[in-house]
Amino acid sequence: MRNKYEYRGLWFILPSLLGVMIFILLPFMDVVRRSFMGAVNGRWVGLANYRNVLGNQAFLLAAGNTARFAAICIPLLIGLSLFTAVFLQRYKTWGGWLKSAYLVPMAIPVASVVLLWRVLFDRQGILNGGLSLLGLPVRDWMNSGTAFGVLVFSYIWKNLGYDVVLWMAGLSAIPESLSEAARVDGASEWQCFWRITLPNLIPTLFTITVLSFLNSFKVFREAYLVAGNYPDQSMYLMQHLFNNWFRDLDMDKMAAGAVLMSLVILALILLLQKAWGREE
Repeated sequence: MRNKYEYRGLWFILPSLLGVMIFILLPFMDVVRRSFMGAVNGRWVGLANYRNVLGNQAFLLAAGNTARFAAICIPLLIGLSLFTAVFLQRYKTWGGWLKSAYLVPMAIPVASVVLLWRVLFDRQGILNGGLSLLGLPVRDWMNSGTAFGVLVFSYIWKNLGYDVVLWMAGLSAIPESLSEAARVDGASEWQCFWRITLPNLIPTLFTITVLSFLNSFKVFREAYLVAGNYPDQSMYLMQHLFNNWFRDLDMDKMAAGAVLMSLVILALILLLQKAWGREE
């Protein structure tokens, strides 16, 4: 009887598996093949495309900015969202409208976010208007070093509510009796959080970290619509680089860069999974 039914579940995932193979895996394998070939003549060039990409100054700038952006934004987002989720879980009387407020940025279209950016940070924007009233020099926020800070703020503002909801789902799965028993034994609130709550949130932490890392690549939409193909160097990300290579039809560089980027993302996810797997 077991042999008859044990593989029946495969029929349910087969449509999704075929879709992933046809629309994701096969095109990616073609990208890997093209990364070893010339874009014009289609001849085998070996690792020449990878050497050209790794020696390209624009690639190094974009890779450095993207790494710096992820290294700053993801810890900030995870910490702020965890603090907010614990606060909402503790003070449930405020939770309803606060959760709705945090989720509002997710419902705002990108075009509206860009309009908000321009109203705030444009040369004639609100912030510059306040500086001029105070007699301070007007700044071009999106074409200076402050553009990177604006990008960080936009990412955290956009994704905070999403991560708060995920944290609260993880918190709700932890039995309250564990913390109550620890308090009876004399544990403080910090000890309950560090010894009970946080260890039980490790699976949620892994999920939120991976999703936050993947969502960090979506901030390109706002940056591109505000500053165009060539923004200030501090906010020139990998997505800008790929967009410019696509416009110039540098397919060999795009293919090699895409493979390198995929390998880095895969390695980071596997390392995170291994690290948190040990803690579990």
